[in-house]
Amino acid sequence: MTFDFRTVDPLKDAELLHSWVTHPKAAFWMMQDARLEDVERAYTEIAADPHHHALLGIQDGEPAFLMEYYDPTRRELVGLYEALPGDIGMHFLTPPAETPVHGFTRSVITGVVARLFEDPAVTRVVVEPDVRNTAVHTLNEAVGFVPEREIQKPEKKALLSFCTRARFLAATAATEVSA
Repeated sequence: MTFDFRTVDPLKDAELLHSWVTHPKAAFWMMQDARLEDVERAYTEIAADPHHHALLGIQDGEPAFLMEYYDPTRRELVGLYEALPGDIGMHFLTPPAETPVHGFTRSVITGVVARLFEDPAVTRVVVEPDVRNTAVHTLNEAVGFVPEREIQKPEKKALLSFCTRARFLAATAATEVSA
């Protein structure tokens, strides 16, 4: 699967994003009780932040998932690990599907990480999912992330994991060969 990406428009996309982030499937997104205005405000803040970005993944002309990326030296992970030059933090969310497509979420994470590595300045992608989110840990490892340790963030206990360009390329090449 291939995806295009476009920047989230906080006003235009708030209703769609609200339906995604408040769904029970998105419990680890921690916005279950968010009102439409809360989502609009959160993504307006991201749009104004030079160190945090939100994109919609587009498939066949329609929004298919959400990705965020951020500078971990200025957002999310400040003081929680020793950042290296070229690190970039990432989150992604696939919305609930009426008819799930086998392999879709794996294609999404592969597309998201590939998109981040399109920037030659990016040498390592950093993620910090909730320690209880075992499904995303499995997906992360499938595309080359290596768990380092648990960290305590203000809102959750997280599994700090890293993926270098080389590990990503090796993991995705192995997937292509076995497919």
